[in-house]
Amino acid sequence: MNLFLIGIIIFVIIYLFLNWFARTSSKKIATTIKKIAVYFSLILALLLTIGGKYIFSLPFLFVILSGLKIKGFTALQMFQLWRLIQFLKNSGRFSEGQFGQTQGSSSVTNDEAYKLLGLKKGCTKEDVLKAANQLQKKIHPDMNRDVKTERLSQLVNEAKEKIIKTDFS
Repeated sequence: MNLFLIGIIIFVIIYLFLNWFARTSSKKIATTIKKIAVYFSLILALLLTIGGKYIFSLPFLFVILSGLKIKGFTALQMFQLWRLIQFLKNSGRFSEGQFGQTQGSSSVTNDEAYKLLGLKKGCTKEDVLKAANQLQKKIHPDMNRDVKTERLSQLVNEAKEKIIKTDFS
């Protein structure tokens, strides 16, 4: 008897949902689905972050980075930026106190410069300039006024200069 009652309740819920779905415009459905996905992602990210699992806080980072209005970033590029920031924090070149502060030159090693620009040794000078320009277009402070990316921009310039100075002069 309980299974019959549960079946009827599920049927009514599905009927009401499909009825709403048939009468609503596709634009409203799309915005509702987007809102549900964002809320679900935020709740899931919050739960996973509170859970203390380091790797599970990555979805929360994606939500935050997309909310920062950094123009032209895909999820893969956001992940690469996250890895870059983690690498720089671990090497001591990018700490929490450096946001909004102008720093002097930090001697980036040649290997770090290649890693920063996402290149491999043996690339051409044009590849270095192209990679640096593509990164600068996305993280330059003039392009992202809502986000403080001055230090990242400085590091990209330092990496470009280091590679050109050591490998192409």
